[in-house]
Amino acid sequence: MTRRALLTAGTAATAATLLASTPAHATPGGNDGDVTVRLRALERQHGARLGVFAHNLATKRTVHHRADERFPVCSLFKTLAAAAVLRDLDRDGEVLGKRIHYTQADLVDGSDKTRENLATGMTVAELADVAIRFSDNTAGNLLLRELGGPTAITRFARSLGDPVTRLDRWETELNSAEPWRVTDTTSPRAIGRTYARLVLGNALNRPDRDLLTHWLLNNTTSANRFRAGLPRTWTIADKTGGGSYGANNNAGIAWTENGTPLVLAVQTTRPEQDAAWDNELIAKTAELLAKTLT
Repeated sequence: MTRRALLTAGTAATAATLLASTPAHATPGGNDGDVTVRLRALERQHGARLGVFAHNLATKRTVHHRADERFPVCSLFKTLAAAAVLRDLDRDGEVLGKRIHYTQADLVDGSDKTRENLATGMTVAELADVAIRFSDNTAGNLLLRELGGPTAITRFARSLGDPVTRLDRWETELNSAEPWRVTDTTSPRAIGRTYARLVLGNALNRPDRDLLTHWLLNNTTSANRFRAGLPRTWTIADKTGGGSYGANNNAGIAWTENGTPLVLAVQTTRPEQDAAWDNELIAKTAELLAKTLT
């Protein structure tokens, strides 16, 4: 199938289906014993806390593990920031086309694309593009500035029916990821369902949904995470994030070769503040989810 056909098939199975089949505290067709055992084994092998929410919209099968525990949201917020700009600020492309000028003082670590364009500035659409595709941190902050600050993401999440996801700080402070934090967190179930509403549901109008999905489809940061673990024949629209304490996230929608959409959210943390991101753990989890849900 073409990419356009895959997206059409995915959109037809709307997020309403997901919401109807997976209430907040019930998971029909939940984990079998083998999946639970294997997810726990991955946690032990990698010395990490692993959160998983995955749902096949065709079969209604769900896999969940620590799905309602809080994990650092990190750069997963950037998809919500771009979506909020599309839904709440843009009118006929005027806001997307507005050029934003910023200074050296605005640049933070992890901002290669905005640094390259310091002299000319970038349009809001370009900022949203590099925030999602390259996880550019200054671009994320500039989108937040347009929206009125980090708490705009919390309000946007609530407007989508997400009672968990919240953002309280700016890049790069929001990635401190202390285990005891409630601020700047989400849960695998909450962020998975929110991404489903944005990509598969009607939270955005069709042109805005298509543009957001285009940015996610062209993400460059998950080559060693979801895109390493899922079959190469699948189409993937996703976003990653990472911070201290080994905080490492990947969330999005994957379409199988026959167009079936799967909602996937995997989040991990580790006990040590300076722990490295464990991309292999996310890739192995994605591989297990693909085998279990199809």
